[in-house]
Amino acid sequence: MLTDFGAYPEWDPFIDPVEGDQEIGARLKLRIQPPDGRGMTLTPRVTEVEPGRVFGWLGSLGIPHIFDGAHRLELEPIDGGRRTRFVQSERFRGVLLPFVRRSILPPTLRGFGAMNRALAERAHGMKASAA
Repeated sequence: MLTDFGAYPEWDPFIDPVEGDQEIGARLKLRIQPPDGRGMTLTPRVTEVEPGRVFGWLGSLGIPHIFDGAHRLELEPIDGGRRTRFVQSERFRGVLLPFVRRSILPPTLRGFGAMNRALAERAHGMKASAA
């Protein structure tokens, strides 16, 4: 579900579209659109791929290490595999972080929250239709 980039427009209000290969080192092209924030097109590199479990990328604002964001999506089995926990994380770092923290982090966190809610609704809908 997390690597089905073609399905993102159906459910994800934050990241759309996502284009690129799902292999370590590949370059992605994606657009984030935070709620009531300014959208941005990013071209991160894939850093982690564990099919059906983990997908991650590292993006930079211009030159690496000036302002970087390491994004990770993880599906974690719980309750002996009967349920799944979705964990989404982003680690920002770089010399510009103190200067952009207030302008970038709040809308980005709202975008992650919207994405998390939409994914939960989609997963519950899929579970209900399978029953």
